[in-house]
Amino acid sequence: MQKVLLVWLILLTQISFATCELPEHKQFNFWLGEWDVFDKSGKLVGQNSVNQDYNNCVIKETYRTVTESGFKGESLNIFNQSTKKWHQSWVDNTGLLLLLDGGWNGHAMELRGEVIGSDGKTTLHKIKWVPQKNGDVHQVWDSSTDAGTHWNNLFYGVYQKR
Repeated sequence: MQKVLLVWLILLTQISFATCELPEHKQFNFWLGEWDVFDKSGKLVGQNSVNQDYNNCVIKETYRTVTESGFKGESLNIFNQSTKKWHQSWVDNTGLLLLLDGGWNGHAMELRGEVIGSDGKTTLHKIKWVPQKNGDVHQVWDSSTDAGTHWNNLFYGVYQKR
C-alpha cells in the first residue's frame, strides 16, 4: 500500500511540474524582475518585486510605495488551465481583495474584475501590463462605476528594471 501511494505521489508530482511548461505559462514572464515604478511625470512612486514561485506555476508580486503613505500589497498570478485564462488575486494593507481574470491579447496582459463596495455598488477594474521594446513595462489600471461605459484611470505606472 505504501509503495502504491509513493508511486502515485511521484507521478502526481511529475504531472504537476510538466503542466506549468506550456507557452501560456510564459505569457506574463515579461513582468518578472526587480522594478522601480514611476508615475507619468517620471516621479519614483514605488518598488516592485515580481518572481516565479511554486515550480514556475505562480508569479508572485510584492509592491510597496516609496512615499509616506506606507501602501503595500501582493498578488499571486496563475494561468488557469481549466478556464484558459490568467487569474490574479491582489491583497493590500487597505483591506482590498481584487480578483481579476483575463489574458494575453497579443500585445498586453489584460485582466478584469469587480469589487462590491460596502455601499453595495459594483466597481469594475481592468488592469493592463504592456511590455515596451526597451524592457520597461507600463501598467494601466482603470475603474468604472457605470458598468464600463466610462473609465477612470486609477494608476499609470512605468516599471523600469532596478
